[in-house]
Amino acid sequence: MIDSGNCYKPRLLMAKLGIPFTRIEVSSHTGETRKADYVAKNPNAMVPLIELDDGRRIAESNAILLYLAEGTRFLPADRYERALAYQWLFFEQYSHEPYIAVRKALLTFP
Repeated sequence: MIDSGNCYKPRLLMAKLGIPFTRIEVSSHTGETRKADYVAKNPNAMVPLIELDDGRRIAESNAILLYLAEGTRFLPADRYERALAYQWLFFEQYSHEPYIAVRKALLTFP
């Protein structure tokens, strides 16, 4: 979903890491995320969703970020520093996102 910040985050990290990917537009605004074929892939019926080369899938933007960042400079090896990275991800998703992104969506999409 091109206008979703949560979809943008994994695309940005993949670009930074040089990971090639194919973006498939699926919009919750048009009901595509609630169609049977999408729900079969992601029972939460939300975006983003990443499908790995072996067919396994990961939903939730920050789970995708953690998976992609594993073993890179974007996820610290030090246990404490890594916990701080998790702290930021949790803050972003549960404090920043509801107050900023949801308000934007409410103003943008009737």
